[in-house]
Amino acid sequence: MNQYVTGAMIKRLREKRAITQQQLAEKIGVSDKAISKWETGRGYPDITLIESLASVLGVSVIELFSGENIVNANPSFNMRLMKLYVCPLCGNVIQSAGEAVVSCCGITLPPLETEDADAAHSIRIEPVEDEYFVKVLHPMQKDHYISFLVAGKDDGYELRKLYPEGEAQARFKIRQTKEIYAYCNRHGLFRIKA
Repeated sequence: MNQYVTGAMIKRLREKRAITQQQLAEKIGVSDKAISKWETGRGYPDITLIESLASVLGVSVIELFSGENIVNANPSFNMRLMKLYVCPLCGNVIQSAGEAVVSCCGITLPPLETEDADAAHSIRIEPVEDEYFVKVLHPMQKDHYISFLVAGKDDGYELRKLYPEGEAQARFKIRQTKEIYAYCNRHGLFRIKA
């Protein structure tokens, strides 16, 4: 059985908050022996205790489940640190302003890794007045398509969700656009400089 909450994480967070096993036990309504078992890997917290355990330890439930303490190392906005995530089950697109633990449909999502556009995912950009007309030369079939296009700007992303069997094209304002991204549901995220 895989541990869904690591004892080392519980111990580290408890000690960081200067809480004894007894104090933690009292706050969540269990014995100090239960806390000891969790921290040594001889037992696991009941799922009904996870929310209160996370609250007392000062972390989110997702952080507690992942076994990682997420610290915002990006106190001021930096476009280069932004991440995109795509749920393989529902297609939800999620953006973060830096490192994050992101989940959707009950699974933890990895951030998308960007590759330069290739021949199979060729991104064409044409200026039309104050906009870029973006087209991806890619088949748009029910099981293989470009899911969305994104204009990466100085201050964030502008995203256009596309539909299978539609056209892989969109318009974006030229102002502050630095890069264009295209997400293929089979091959990942591709980019080109604007």
